[in-house]
Amino acid sequence: MINMLQIVRLFWVGAAVLSAVLMTASFSYGVERERLTIHIDASTPVASFMPDEAFGAGLDGLEEDELKSTYSPENIKTMAGAPYRRLSCRLRTELGIEAWHWNEAGSWSDESKKEGYWTSSDKAKGPLLKSFGYKLPRRGSTIDQAGDDGYSRLDDGDKSTFWKSNPYLDGHFTGEDNALHPQWVLIDLGKRCNVNALRILWGEPYATKYEVQYWDGKDTDYVNHLTAGVWRLFAHGQVQDGKGGNTLLRFGDAPVSVRFVRILLSASSGTAPQNEDVRDRLGYAIRELFLDGIDGRGKLKDIIRHGASNKSQTLMVVSSTDPWHRAVDRNPNSAHPGFDQVMASGLGRGNHVLVPTPLLYDIPENAAAEIRFLKSRGFPMSQIELGEEPDGQNVSPEHYGALYLQFAKVIHEIDPALITGGPSFQSEVGGWETIIDEKGEHSWMKRFLDYLRERKRLDDFGFFSFEWYPFDDVCQPPAGQLITQPLLMKNAFERLDREGVPCNIPWIISEYGYSSFAGRAEVELPAALLNAEIVAQFLTLGGKTAYYYGLEPKKPIRELDCAHTDRLWGNLMMFQKGPNGKAKWLLPAYYGGKMLMEEWAEPINKQHQLFRALVKEDDKVVNDVTAYVVRRPDGHWAVMVFNKSTECIELGKIRFDSMGSNGIDWSEPLDVIQYSPLQYTWRAEGANGHPKRSEPPVHFQVLDELASGITLPPMSFTVVRGAHP
Repeated sequence: MINMLQIVRLFWVGAAVLSAVLMTASFSYGVERERLTIHIDASTPVASFMPDEAFGAGLDGLEEDELKSTYSPENIKTMAGAPYRRLSCRLRTELGIEAWHWNEAGSWSDESKKEGYWTSSDKAKGPLLKSFGYKLPRRGSTIDQAGDDGYSRLDDGDKSTFWKSNPYLDGHFTGEDNALHPQWVLIDLGKRCNVNALRILWGEPYATKYEVQYWDGKDTDYVNHLTAGVWRLFAHGQVQDGKGGNTLLRFGDAPVSVRFVRILLSASSGTAPQNEDVRDRLGYAIRELFLDGIDGRGKLKDIIRHGASNKSQTLMVVSSTDPWHRAVDRNPNSAHPGFDQVMASGLGRGNHVLVPTPLLYDIPENAAAEIRFLKSRGFPMSQIELGEEPDGQNVSPEHYGALYLQFAKVIHEIDPALITGGPSFQSEVGGWETIIDEKGEHSWMKRFLDYLRERKRLDDFGFFSFEWYPFDDVCQPPAGQLITQPLLMKNAFERLDREGVPCNIPWIISEYGYSSFAGRAEVELPAALLNAEIVAQFLTLGGKTAYYYGLEPKKPIRELDCAHTDRLWGNLMMFQKGPNGKAKWLLPAYYGGKMLMEEWAEPINKQHQLFRALVKEDDKVVNDVTAYVVRRPDGHWAVMVFNKSTECIELGKIRFDSMGSNGIDWSEPLDVIQYSPLQYTWRAEGANGHPKRSEPPVHFQVLDELASGITLPPMSFTVVRGAHP
């Protein structure tokens, strides 16, 4: 009598010969490999976790008209069926250079004009169902990491507008000399140009002491990676007694060939047209910049492109931005679900929510009011994430640190038990770096930790958070990328350890997924494999909590261009919307989450122990098949096996090396749960693409006490589970 195991094995052997059986598969099937052995070191657990703390998902900002449909009763019910156990609220305003009105009721510093510095009310007459971001009219950076529909006021061609730095980085608030927190403007010309002079049209307050520098080192197209070189002072580029107004600095007779120019501002005039609010006269303001080179006739010519669009102006990057704004600056494309919407939905499941507060483009008073409001509502929280992605906004670690300490102080004055942390790095598998300083240091975390340590405030750093999207290039075949991911994470952990990130505080992946860009791999089997392996490896390495990004129902989108156009459309999502806005299809990220959180782990909040495992073929470790082992509270051992190759592979045995050389006798038949292209295929039709087949993982039993002979289909993952010996 043929059992399920034999049926599965026969199918995949046939598929290896007749790849046309699965017409929509994006990979081919090879000849069946030699049997593999999984070696488990069962002597000592290397880590442990509690499911209610380990498994999370995140909610983020949307366009205003999307909020109502996304949070319909039907969609909320669908999202509540996802396997996560904990919730994170993301903060898109920090990525978009915006202030956050988490409560639309509140007060302006200039109430009569409805402008200035906003503080949301810590009380509300009705439920808070949505909140908004407000664009900053004193913005200095050309691009941002959200909608990227803003622009710099430094080269917008309008002399009535201006960039102004964040007043909370002035000594009035930091308690430190402004020379310790110099603000800066960086001009990226895109290529090397001959530069002779700089003209600055100052606003108020203006800089009385500043330097104009150029980058002498390796050119790069990303300013955060200016790590191999030094900043050099232009001839006559140092000013000790600036008077503001319209200033022209000539750099001598010989032009200098440069790509990057930096204006470093270290002392302020402390003046302002109106001095009613001290923040008006703190920091630095510049209305327009003009960088001159010599044209063909020997005359000075401005080489900066000016325009009120990020597509028409030269790239500017600034150290900080004044959070001053107006009621008219509300951005309907930057809406967030309100705190009461999150609570009423039940999506938090009663567990503590990772709560964000604004930091980079907001004020401490607004964050303090948020905490008071949440405590009055009984909102379940213990970890407060301060800001989001400062590295992506090119914020220096010292500037983030200075703001961090101010925000942490007001939060702990309200509740000392709350745990503040961050910085929620954007995903950067090569290392989180910042522009090199005068000491030659470019590690973002090392400099941030040094800043806190020097001020004896390291205790305010209660958890470390970062995002993990390992692959930017979604045009590449996924098989090779899946193989490289474990090494990328291992290297990241080792690097962070060397940089001194404390190991006695929780490490949190605040967002994870295949890529921060949309691609087809995110709606196919690779997403299920990658998401599950990210979490399993992270927990095995000692991580605390991982939040999947993509809980809300979405649609396929296209963000990049590449030759393989069929790989472009996708999205990070568990649920795909139908034409009516309701969740219609279940995607691999959903079923992969079920495999991880309900089959590998036991769906009960008790301690799970993790053990190391190696997969070998003829005593040689392989890298296209990986395994992760957990001993569950029910006493069962669960082995999660990922086959990232395009071949069928036979599993020879599961060997517990500390329990004998030939494996162990399981005390009952083994349960096998498997998810593969047998259960799922995608119909690629651009924006209208959707699953052609989407079925849950299959379950069957194996009577072989060594777990031998299980077939691992191509691009699949399998959980083998049995009672302890």
